Formats: sequence, C-alpha cells, structure tokens
Amino acid sequence: MTQDIKECLLRVETSRFGPFTFQLGIEPIAVEALYLRVTDAFKRLQGSPLSHVANRLEKEVVVSSIFGTNSIEGGTLSEQETQLALELEPDKVQDVEQRRATNLKNAYDLSREAASDPKWCLDIDFINKVHTAITANIPHQYNQPARLRDNSKEIVTYVGDKAHGGRYKPPQYAGDIKLLLESLVKWNQEMKSTNIPALIRAPLIHFYYELIHPYWDGNGRVGRVLEATLLQADGFRYAPFAQARFYYEKIDKYFTLFNLCRKQADKKITYPNTPFFEFFLEGMLVSLNKLHDRVNSLVNLILFENDLKHKHDDKEINARQYAIVSQVLDAGRPIALSDLRRAPWYIALYTKRTEKTKQRDLRKLRDMELIAIDKKNRLWPGIVAPDENV
Repeated sequence: MTQDIKECLLRVETSRFGPFTFQLGIEPIAVEALYLRVTDAFKRLQGSPLSHVANRLEKEVVVSSIFGTNSIEGGTLSEQETQLALELEPDKVQDVEQRRATNLKNAYDLSREAASDPKWCLDIDFINKVHTAITANIPHQYNQPARLRDNSKEIVTYVGDKAHGGRYKPPQYAGDIKLLLESLVKWNQEMKSTNIPALIRAPLIHFYYELIHPYWDGNGRVGRVLEATLLQADGFRYAPFAQARFYYEKIDKYFTLFNLCRKQADKKITYPNTPFFEFFLEGMLVSLNKLHDRVNSLVNLILFENDLKHKHDDKEINARQYAIVSQVLDAGRPIALSDLRRAPWYIALYTKRTEKTKQRDLRKLRDMELIAIDKKNRLWPGIVAPDENV
C-alpha cells in the first residue's frame, strides 16, 4: 500500500521564520511490512465481538489515554485518580490537575463528534475548539484558549531539551504561525484528495503540528487529539486514543524522534520522517493487539458472570458464595484471605454461621473452579490464572 503513495510536498515561505516544508518523507519499502501488519490487526479487531463490550472498552481506553497524554505533559494524577476525576460532576471539579483530565475528556468528546460526521474535515476552527477544550480554566502566564502564540522579543519559545535531541525554536510570530496552520490544513486536504489514507496522514499532521507549536500551552495534547480524530474519521476505533498510552510509555523515544526527523529534513536526507512514522505504526500495532486481547478477556468475563448468575439461580451455589465471587471479581485484583475475613461485608454474611460453614463455602467454590487460592493465600476469580508475581 505505501509503495503506491506518491510524495505530497508543500513549501511555505513565512515572513520571519523562513521556509517551512511539509512532506511525506517516508521510505515505502522500509515501512510496508509494518503497515500491512497494522491494517491486518485493525481488521482482526473489527472482526472481534466489539459490540458486546463496547461501553466498558470505551471507558477503559479513555481513562488510560487521558492518563497517558496528560502524564506526557507533566500531569500528576495516577491512572486511578484520573478515573475518579472523570467521574466527578462538572461543578465538583476544583483541583487544576482534575480539570486537566476533564478538559481532555471534553476534547475527546469533540473529537468523536467530529469524526462521526462524514462531511468533517480538519480546519483551523476545529483546532481552536480542541485547544479551547484542553486549556479552558487552566491558569497560565500567557496562554489563552484558541489564541495563537505571538512572542515578544523578550520572550523566546523553545521546545525540547539536550537529552532528547536538542532544543528547537519554533515560529515566534503569530502571522507565521497562522500561515503555517492554514498550510497544514491545506496539505492534509491535498493528501486526502490524492487518496493518502489517514493511517499515513494522521501521524504526519501530528508531527508538523508540533513543529509549528502554535499555542503557549497544550500543544502536545492538541496534536495527539488531532491525530486521533483523523484516524477515527477513517474508521479506526479505540486504537487512536489508546496510542497516547504508547507514547507515554515510550516518552523518551517519542520526544527524541521529533528532533531526529526535523534535523534529517534540515540536512536534506531522503525520507526524513520514516523513523517517526515507523514509531507511530509500532504503537498502533501494540495498541490494536492489546485491544483485541482485552476484548477477548472482557467477553470471557461476561460469560463467566453469566455462568455465575445461572449457578446462583439454579441453586448450585448459595447467596454467600455468589457474593464472595462477585466481590473478588469487582476487586480487579487478588484478595488476601486474611483481608477477606476482615471485610465488613464478609463478616455480615457469616454473622450467624460457623467456621465450618465458611470453610465449606470456600471449598465448594474452589472445587467448582469459581475461585482459586494461590500459594500466598490470595483469592482469584476462576476466570483468571493465579500469578504469583503479582
């Protein structure tokens, strides 16, 4: 597929920044095999029983993605804290870190809404809306939502550091930034009109957007949302946002590749953007495969829960046993037997029962393989193989 793609180049002469070139810059032979693996993985995910677990998968991906993309930019919330922040009512969000997370959720909602419209196309208005959603009510010395950066002589913006390939000085003048953003949108449309798929366009729009660095704050988060939106509009589900977690887990390489590819272009090296595009494809492959595995595990969980309910309804297990397995399932982690016995809900179950009854209930659950107890005396749901390393 990539070998059929022709170079789509756009050179822009700015007023103060100098020449700026948008190019595919991808070596087809180097990426063809990986590209095909990604498209195959996408088809495999599409063929899995997504509809059965769509709501749960969506929530998990959103939390994981927001945690990842926020952490890249210095967010301090853990993944669990991120989930709790996203569950808050809007008027209950007061902490700045919580607001960063809920703002990203608002941007994701904008992204999904746009991508669901067959007539949607990337434009400046959409970019401004995403930036507004991401930076609303976040204090910053200079940033204002949707307002382009316009540096005075006393304030110079640099991106990056020596540890990740050096510092880069993006355009400083708002007039140049506006021209380059308009050119980015135009270039995307030109690529789309020549049938260059979003799987190629999206990471390149992300890459060049970051080089333009149009706002005072929020650029990284906006760039990743733009990438995700273009992919979603082309039919990709879940993986576009899951990609943010991959970038976070490979954060040093992610930052370094922006500088590497930029420097390769400055040196007129052929196919300068290949390393970043390969990195993006690696992330998509990892994300798609993880999603496929997660779909299978969620489907198995649903089957296990249904089987558990039937066993209770058919009186194969009693209400106490049903409650124990349900609590272990809901915990999402192994429960130490000692912790189980101290839990108020467990004590309430056996207020008028003997120790023999407790032992008999657990033994039957183990015999029926509804729970397992590992060597550390921890309870696992029967659907999960105990892992002594956890």
